[in-house]
Amino acid sequence: MSISVDKVWFDGPDMWLLLSDGRRLSVPLMWFPKLAEASEEDRAAVEISPFGLHWAGLDEDVFVEGLLSARVSGDAA
Repeated sequence: MSISVDKVWFDGPDMWLLLSDGRRLSVPLMWFPKLAEASEEDRAAVEISPFGLHWAGLDEDVFVEGLLSARVSGDAA
């Protein structure tokens, strides 16, 4: 079974995801510097796909599989 994102929102220093299996996942924005520095308007321009999240204006992608296995790619250290 593939798990996807149903909803994404931001609360302070965290990004929250509601997953298709009912789980809520919180990840620190500091893992994604482009999102951490982005405006609320830029963050709201997210595209949700079966694989994860995409922000075209920020050139940022977040993959559900990576988050669930605690692997982060991109600019994160």
